Amino acid sequence: MDKRKNNGSKKGGNAGAGRPPKADEIKLIERLDNIIESDSVIKELHKLVSLGDFRAIQLYFQYRWGKPKESVDVTTNGDSLEPTQIVFYKTDED
Repeated sequence: MDKRKNNGSKKGGNAGAGRPPKADEIKLIERLDNIIESDSVIKELHKLVSLGDFRAIQLYFQYRWGKPKESVDVTTNGDSLEPTQIVFYKTDED
């Protein structure tokens, strides 16, 4: 029996898995905007950056210029790769 129809569906699979709906995200942003004045948050971030707070500086850079690309070497453990010579042999089928 093919059970793919149950993978990730709202009726089966992991309930609540995945990203929340965009509507929920918008509601949360609206709630935060009602209780937090964005100018005061920016001024506080400015204070922390001026004091040399690393996390504040990092946050500023990530939002201003974007998070740097991450790269992971999962194959070579940092060693250089040497090209290998491939030899083809003729078979009776050729």
